[in-house]
Amino acid sequence: MLTRRSFVTTTGSLALAHLLSSCGSSGADLRVLLLKGSVPPQLLRVFRQQISSGSSLDFKPQGQLKELFSLLETWQDKDEKKKGLLADLPQIPVINPPPPSLSDFVTLGDVWLGEAIAKKLIDPLNISEIENWQTLPSVWQKLVKRDKQGNLQENGEIWGAPYRWGTTLIAYRSDKLDWQPQDWSDLWDQRLSDRISMVNQPREVIGLTLKELGESYNTNNLEQVSQLKSKLLNLNQQVKYYSDQHYLQPLVVGDVWVSVGWSNEIIPLMAKNRNIKAVVPASGTSIWSDIWVKPKAKEGQKELSKMAQQWLDFCWQPQAANLISLFADAASPIINTMDKQELSPDIINNPLLFIDSAIFEKCEFLEPLSKISEEQYIKLWKKMRNS
Repeated sequence: MLTRRSFVTTTGSLALAHLLSSCGSSGADLRVLLLKGSVPPQLLRVFRQQISSGSSLDFKPQGQLKELFSLLETWQDKDEKKKGLLADLPQIPVINPPPPSLSDFVTLGDVWLGEAIAKKLIDPLNISEIENWQTLPSVWQKLVKRDKQGNLQENGEIWGAPYRWGTTLIAYRSDKLDWQPQDWSDLWDQRLSDRISMVNQPREVIGLTLKELGESYNTNNLEQVSQLKSKLLNLNQQVKYYSDQHYLQPLVVGDVWVSVGWSNEIIPLMAKNRNIKAVVPASGTSIWSDIWVKPKAKEGQKELSKMAQQWLDFCWQPQAANLISLFADAASPIINTMDKQELSPDIINNPLLFIDSAIFEKCEFLEPLSKISEEQYIKLWKKMRNS
């Protein structure tokens, strides 16, 4: 049975740079721009063993999702300029290096998907011929079915291929607390006054407050939730720090005792610090997912290559699901549909990855909001932060 320990023992000498890019040219059979850390080198090693020995792969990591989204915009702008008045003029070299060649796939977070569709930065995927698409639970299939404005649509086109996911967790210092937080309601406990740090995200903070009140993360009309403003203001008084990049540092040094943040950042921290524990809130939490999307191509070039189809199919196979869940600090979307005998015990015994089904049913993706709803969230967020 595959475990993290056994696989590290046999693959500890893997050279990441070599695994990520064997070709490095625009002529590779498969070109992928991925979020750093979202695809473990062990996964690429196994994929290489399955494909033709003469095939070349070009996998390049980027540090942040916003960088990948910017590249989608850059490719689109470049195409538009080529169609314009300057199309026939010679290109003048610049100091900054040119962007990478157009990739077959790019990692995109699910919350970026709607905007990418609306801006026509990506093409829908024709994956009807990919057998393992059917292994995806319906919640992930629904997530990527959108209309051309990026809104969820049950019979919409398929705009992405989810390959890993995680949640927003409550992390805490077990050596500082003589009790264990279990749900969002614990954040209002007076014992945590000025002892909490959180991600600096309106949808997350307002969303968990809505969840505590028995509402949805995706509530459209905040003004109809009578207790929301007062509840949020009370929470704000409990919080010492808001930050997207540094919310965990205060937890590490003991300046705060509880942090609310993303599982892919909390899970590796737990491996380094035995005093840091984490829990999936019992009333449900928000889910995020990393997705393969296809950058918008020229007319006549919209079909996926055979190698691209093979990569998507591979990502939804049991062996890939194990490797992603063991080494990417996140879970594969198919682990809950797999036979437990196919899963590593390290996954099954980790409640942050293999989430209790009763809790998972209460979890939600952050769905696109209308402009009016977005303005309500921003207005309430500013009022809370300025209080």
